[in-house]
Amino acid sequence: MYTKEERQRAIELFIKYGKSATSTIRELGYPSRGMMLRWYKDYLEEQETGIEKALGKRREKYTKEQKEKAIEHYVDHGKNFSRTIRALGYPSRPLLREWCAEFLPNSRKIRASSVQYSKEQKKEIVIDFCTREDSGEVIAANHKVSRMSLYNWKNSLLDRETNYMNKYNNTNLSSNKEDLLDELEGLKKQVRALNLEKDILEGTIKLLKKDPGVNPKALTNREKTVLVDTLASIYPVKELLKSLGLVKSNYYYHKSMLKVPEKYEEIRKLIKVLFEKNKKRYGYRRIHSELRKIEVIISEKIVRRIMKEEKLVAVGKRKKKFNAYQGEGNPCADNLLERDFQADAPNQKWLTDITEFAIPGGKVYLSPIVDCFDGFITSWTIGESPNAELVNTMLDNAIDTLDSDEKPIVHSDRGAHYRWPGWLERMERANLKRSMSKKGYTPDNAACEGFFGRLKNEFFYSTSWVGVSTEQFITLLSEYIVWYNEKRIKISLGAVSPLEYRRILGLTA
Repeated sequence: MYTKEERQRAIELFIKYGKSATSTIRELGYPSRGMMLRWYKDYLEEQETGIEKALGKRREKYTKEQKEKAIEHYVDHGKNFSRTIRALGYPSRPLLREWCAEFLPNSRKIRASSVQYSKEQKKEIVIDFCTREDSGEVIAANHKVSRMSLYNWKNSLLDRETNYMNKYNNTNLSSNKEDLLDELEGLKKQVRALNLEKDILEGTIKLLKKDPGVNPKALTNREKTVLVDTLASIYPVKELLKSLGLVKSNYYYHKSMLKVPEKYEEIRKLIKVLFEKNKKRYGYRRIHSELRKIEVIISEKIVRRIMKEEKLVAVGKRKKKFNAYQGEGNPCADNLLERDFQADAPNQKWLTDITEFAIPGGKVYLSPIVDCFDGFITSWTIGESPNAELVNTMLDNAIDTLDSDEKPIVHSDRGAHYRWPGWLERMERANLKRSMSKKGYTPDNAACEGFFGRLKNEFFYSTSWVGVSTEQFITLLSEYIVWYNEKRIKISLGAVSPLEYRRILGLTA
């Protein structure tokens, strides 16, 4: 079940994103599409009627005036349920009884036959009756039964002969009373034990956020201490320790430790800042590397634990990749790389492909050149159509960055873009070698596909693009690639960006 605040948040986001259930669910992670539409329908009814049905409150079927009219008829016509229902045509008998209890308390005695009690309930009422300090009429009113029922239940539960002798034998009466009092005390202890068990389970679920089926005795001593401190205002500490199986010395130790400031409080804040600074794209390994850069020495496991506790997770949903293959045209080239994506220097092996971004404002396509040496994006073009101009312009820009003696292998899939005359003419003019993957086999271009995966996880899937135009998206995508080249650290490069790696090696200014 979702809380009132969670439903309200989902409805507001649904309206903000142009009634897009997909965008709302992608950002919040809940609810289902059908439930989202039901919540919104209830919200519209709330706006029209002023009743908070959208947030889970039940709508009243009858108005206050209808209730008052029914109560008035009931009082003026002999307090008869059937007569009132026949005259007005509403409500049901149980509902009218509820209204009478609400507006006319103590106006109508409930017959013993109208309420069914179990044998155990009757036994508790008889105990209360036998040990009473008030009159039998008061006890009957408290339990909503007739006074005659009390005596009938007493006679049926207790031996009649004993009852008769009790009228003349105070000793037997005292003995029965003591037995009943002892039994009553036992019942009270059982009820208290059940209440304690119930409160501990509720605290375990609500306070410690554990699963409903968890065993409270399996909690850590620290968690048990938090639970004891929470319930100490209701139950004695000694009783709580016994129920949870917690030793007294352990309790007071963890109680004192809870008062000590957290060891990693400042680092926790710093990790949040670094995570937000990099737009929620870094996992714990890159965050650990960023901390080392600013001389914060801490275990990688601690970073992972803190990020897990703070729910700082850089994940995204994978979608189907764009496939530009349109059948056999010009002869394809051989696979010269054979999945060997290692290079000893820049501009030896280039990888290229096209990927698609589907946003509410339209579709956008990216065509990059990825250098196998360090993953540097040598050239890229972005457009709204996967046409020849997109890939040819990207290749022209990449060729302009080469020195006269650099002739890299350009590896691609078998898409039509890389077999058109314009692409072949540019490759031949620049004296570049063509290499192509096996038909429909993406592992042959895995390094380029890996770049697309990181790009979409960090940039695309983690953001809602409702209300963003294709022009704005192209600008943001280009900014990400610049950041990817210049700022984004790669663990395989020693926790530096591709551009910083080249500067360290003296390959660029």
